Amino acid sequence: MLRKEEILSRTNNGLLVFKHYLPGDWRIGRHFLNPLYQDKKASCNIYFDRHSGMYKMKDFGNDSYSGDCFFLVGQLKGLDCNRAADFVEILETIDRDLGLGLASGTPVSIPPATVCRAVPDKPEETPEKPVKPYQFREQKLPLAELVYWQQYGITPELLEHYKVCSLLEYNSETAEGKPYTYTSSVAEPMYGYKGKQHIKLYRPFSTPRFLYGGSFGENYCFGLEQLPAKGDTLFITGGEKDVLSLAAHGFHAICFNSETVTIPPTLVYRLTFRFKHIVLLFDMDKTGRESSRKQEKLLEEFGVKRLLLPLPGTKEEKDISDYFKAGNTREDFQKLFIEFLDNLYSDTLIMLKSCEIDFNNPPAKAQEIISAGDVPLGTQGNLFGITGGEGTGKSNYVAAIVAGCICPAGAEVDTLGIQITANGRHKAVLLYDTEQSEVQLFKNVSNLLARAKQPDKPDELKAFCLTGMSRKERLNAIVQSMDKFYYQYGGIQLVVIDGIADLVKSANDEAESVAVIDELYRLAGIYNTCILCVLHFVPNGLKLRGHLGSELQRKAATILSIEKDEEPTQSVVKALKVRDGSPLDVPLMLFAWDKKAGMHVYKGEKPREEKEKRKERELVGVARDIFGRQAHITYIDLCEQLQQVLDVKERTAKSYIRFMREREIIIKDPVNQSYFMIGLI
Repeated sequence: MLRKEEILSRTNNGLLVFKHYLPGDWRIGRHFLNPLYQDKKASCNIYFDRHSGMYKMKDFGNDSYSGDCFFLVGQLKGLDCNRAADFVEILETIDRDLGLGLASGTPVSIPPATVCRAVPDKPEETPEKPVKPYQFREQKLPLAELVYWQQYGITPELLEHYKVCSLLEYNSETAEGKPYTYTSSVAEPMYGYKGKQHIKLYRPFSTPRFLYGGSFGENYCFGLEQLPAKGDTLFITGGEKDVLSLAAHGFHAICFNSETVTIPPTLVYRLTFRFKHIVLLFDMDKTGRESSRKQEKLLEEFGVKRLLLPLPGTKEEKDISDYFKAGNTREDFQKLFIEFLDNLYSDTLIMLKSCEIDFNNPPAKAQEIISAGDVPLGTQGNLFGITGGEGTGKSNYVAAIVAGCICPAGAEVDTLGIQITANGRHKAVLLYDTEQSEVQLFKNVSNLLARAKQPDKPDELKAFCLTGMSRKERLNAIVQSMDKFYYQYGGIQLVVIDGIADLVKSANDEAESVAVIDELYRLAGIYNTCILCVLHFVPNGLKLRGHLGSELQRKAATILSIEKDEEPTQSVVKALKVRDGSPLDVPLMLFAWDKKAGMHVYKGEKPREEKEKRKERELVGVARDIFGRQAHITYIDLCEQLQQVLDVKERTAKSYIRFMREREIIIKDPVNQSYFMIGLI
């Protein structure tokens, strides 16, 4: 059976089909008369649609006759593309008429040069529009003409930039070849919009107002040459004076020959890559309003919108030039454009309004749930990460945190060196384990109950073994159960997910990692709780590995790493990230197994000297990484790279630079004191 894809692959994405069936000497991207009906104005266009990957026909005069090459053949043969039997016949017709040989199983290569047209007769030659010869004499702008342009804010320098001149005399011929001359006067000044091979005359107080000389090509566009490579907003106006008036007030603009011409979609498509907004700004009279509405519809696929001016539409007050002439400023027009954006984005802005920070009604301060000394680690509405290698005691450390959340009021509980805020309202404490067996989880929970000095499991503690669920089901179960327990217990004190890597297929899948961390961060904010995420792998210095680790480090308020100490019976807790302050200034906390107590116990902090050694080791590694990419670096660049690499604030990065200079990890370049280089380490 013939396939649509085979036809397209053999016909240059459908272009050869159009060439075969459409008579006339048409060209891609140029308007021509549509042969499917009695078309009187050339507004049909063949173009490449990058979304579908094929050539299509667009009729701006009658959209009912727009479609791909199969639509065209269906129209010519009286067949309906939407009916399966008709579509098969269309494929067979194309295969037969173009001699592709697909149905017979002997495909033939069809070079573009050998493609025959459906109408073998020579197409009628369209006589070219005669080029009117012209001559003109320029003059320096008289004072009266300077005043005329100045009322719109347009300066002589701007006129020169846009190649607008004052004409003393203009000579040309009528359509019958009869010569004529126009001369400028005080009452009837004359201006020229000059192009490379043409000139457009503007006579503001005369009849006719506009005259044309030379060759304009197919698409006259004033102001296109003066546009920047990139910009925020581009206005398409009704005339050259409007373009100049907008430019005089700091806005980018272009215009075509009139408001009623069809704006070339190919040009607009190219401009969408250069400007965020393309806005129609036509006159406010009946013609301008109707034209802008029509053009907005025709250019809808490119996101083109129209802006209506607050003018009555009379001859004296209808366009942007009149708007500025009336005394309105750039700021006034800017406000008008902001109102336009308000209407354009109304739904989004209404929703965003509720997310705006109100400094007259500040939000309640997030409660600290977990802290170490004076440093807050786990707070409401945030993620808290704990990572480390196998056998370092992560699960026991997490159990100590959970025990602190469920212990009786006033009980002395060993939480391995960190402080846990009392859960006085008995809000839910949820523990989800994705790695350990049900038996092992039961044992761990029993041990944490003993640590919490609770003879029985409190009702607010819920522990779940999720190993029997698929990865997708696990996250769904967490989301739905959190919602249920939030309402049942009047809030959630703490959520622990022991093994968040088991919520995704791969910890190195960027899209999946971003999605799961975003969802957990969203839940922490919705339920005003702290979600503690345990990630089971060894960090690389101050950085976590993998996309999941990187995303957790970016979003979490705190990351703690649990590692084996030099003394192998002990584990040490190091801060990789704290939202406020430097992680290298957080104490190194020790804990170890105590056989007599039957649990891990806190062993105090490592000496200050050890903390300084750790800080030096970590910063040496960071310096080698940064200076491994470039031998010399400025202070500002070094500060920025430290912020990026270590995910710290500017003041922390500056303190690291100071520390590295004191320890001569980095030194000033003796040749150029503006640069740093790595020291003798």
